[in-house]
Amino acid sequence: MVGSINSSGTSSYSESLLDVLRSVSENPLNLVTIILDAVIVLFLLYCFVRIVKGSRAWQLIKGIAFLIIATWISRLLNLYILNSILTGIMNWGVIAIIVIFQPELRRALEQLGTNKFTRFFGLNSDIATKTKEDIYKVVIAATELAKSKTGALIVIERDINIQDIISTGVPMNSEVSPQLLVNIFVPKTPLHDGAVIISNNKIAAAACVLPLADDPDIAKELGTRHRAAIGVSKESDSIVVVVSEETGKISVAKDGTLIADVREDVLKKILISNIVTKRFTEKTLENKSKFSKLKQRLVKEKEKEEIKEKYEDN
Repeated sequence: MVGSINSSGTSSYSESLLDVLRSVSENPLNLVTIILDAVIVLFLLYCFVRIVKGSRAWQLIKGIAFLIIATWISRLLNLYILNSILTGIMNWGVIAIIVIFQPELRRALEQLGTNKFTRFFGLNSDIATKTKEDIYKVVIAATELAKSKTGALIVIERDINIQDIISTGVPMNSEVSPQLLVNIFVPKTPLHDGAVIISNNKIAAAACVLPLADDPDIAKELGTRHRAAIGVSKESDSIVVVVSEETGKISVAKDGTLIADVREDVLKKILISNIVTKRFTEKTLENKSKFSKLKQRLVKEKEKEEIKEKYEDN
């Protein structure tokens, strides 16, 4: 009985695969549909893993994955008794999953029913808001470091990639938080000597080595930390926040220029203006310009078709 069920299951899979191959041979365009189908499934699996990873459900998910693999192997090796037991567990497991994951499923369905559909899939469209929150955290950290006269060097990457500089430090890939930033620069800790790089709304690395500015016009009283800030802001479009260890004053380096001794509110305005307002406004205007050009092009083509139709009628 079990053997016949197993054989029918295997034959149905073989028939399905043959049907797919036959449809592709008859019409090669079906291959595009199959690839699209596979990409969508993989994307949904990625989103699901991203949602549950790090939660209490993650260990259970790994256990379910183990059961699925064990069931497949038992079918492949014709272990009929083991396969029937595992198949039964899997069937009851669906009900168990619904019961166990009831809070998570409810929250996911609620998100699916709102206008925050993109957030459900981890495609947070409001990057500007997240960037602004990170800037506030950097400002809080810089202010705390300034109060204790703790030297710091925080580089915020913009459009130009500085992966070569990130690779010189210790990888972190952590969420931006004022507590973590302050802790990194505590004297005599392993990561305090060097720069922190913030890239794609993450603390990408710490203890990074920056290129020093060798411009003779730079004031001689500026230390290595400030010269490094000017150097990286000159070689890229990154903005650098510097906290002086001697004076506790905060400076900002951008476009190879150092803005010295800025207050907390001024620091916040500079960072938001150059990182959020300017950057995202330009992208929005660029997208609007492209849409406007496309619209004008379609209108002109429509007008040409109307003129052509009138000419043909006459």
